[in-house]
Amino acid sequence: MHAPKPSNFEIGGETIAPGTEADIGLPITTMATGYSSQLAVRVLHGAKPGPTVFVSGAIHGDEIMGTAIIQRIANQLSAEELSGTLMLVPVANIFGFLSHTRYLPDRRDLNRSFPGNASGSLAGQVANVFFSEVVSRASLGIDIHTAAVHRYNLPQIRIAAGNKKLVELAMAFGAPVIIESPLRDGSLRALAAKEGVEMLLMETGEALRFDRFSIETGVAGVSRVLAHLGMIEADDGLAEVGVPARSNKTQWVRSPRGGVTHRMRKSGDAVKKGDLLAAVAGLFGEEPLEILSPTDGIIIGHATLPVVHQGDALFHIAHVDHPERVGARIESLADAIYTSEPEGFAETLLDEDEVL
Repeated sequence: MHAPKPSNFEIGGETIAPGTEADIGLPITTMATGYSSQLAVRVLHGAKPGPTVFVSGAIHGDEIMGTAIIQRIANQLSAEELSGTLMLVPVANIFGFLSHTRYLPDRRDLNRSFPGNASGSLAGQVANVFFSEVVSRASLGIDIHTAAVHRYNLPQIRIAAGNKKLVELAMAFGAPVIIESPLRDGSLRALAAKEGVEMLLMETGEALRFDRFSIETGVAGVSRVLAHLGMIEADDGLAEVGVPARSNKTQWVRSPRGGVTHRMRKSGDAVKKGDLLAAVAGLFGEEPLEILSPTDGIIIGHATLPVVHQGDALFHIAHVDHPERVGARIESLADAIYTSEPEGFAETLLDEDEVL
């Protein structure tokens, strides 16, 4: 007996037949030029029934790693071979993307503006269109973020605490670390949870930069989740990926003085309490102070800019059991993924966005 053929998929007034794909421009607002702006969505409506999933990037306009990951995914998948529907949003905040900034022109943070309002601020209008047209149609979303400028994040998945289904999906994604983190009012994750849409948030890399490790980890992770859901014919790869580290507590390490830092550790390194992370000294190298790890764990983010003020966040450490095992796994992952540009991982912290 053949599986029932899915019905047409409708979005933005457009109808997409099963087994086909379409690029949709969802109207957002009218700009100062008088021209309309749009939210670009590629819809792959599978030939066979299945779940509806969205993958989004650049909710913060300078966090462009998701754009590169989604470009790769868009070129690898075919609607004819897909079960279910996949919506790809490479740039959620087109205004910040164009100006290379985190925020919108009205100085608002899109990820603090949900659910939005069709007649509200610019950020509210974008949030309203994105949620009502894309997010509300899905059962699962994967939202991709990066650290801020001059900071780097180890690839990691963040999920709401106490959700077994999300733990399962995060394990399938296969990032080195899974962090149970609180939901923030006005964020996409908070609204999605309220509306019954499961969310995985990926943090990886640095704003306004691409690095091979982050991109390959993201593409492989999204593909494994789709395979795990039965949307594509592929192995979910869990046997090869192994078990990610899990953490529900993270800790910031900040500079004890202003000056110039010399970093001895980076994202992905396993550390023990008392390990030397960096040293910071004055302009002539005077009065150096050692910065020691306050706990056992894995560094999940680090600052890449050596010039610091007192109190600047230098390292972000996730508390995990047996950090040395995770560190060894991350090293092997990086070795396996890199084919060139290895300095991207070594040189390229987490913005204080989702984890307190």
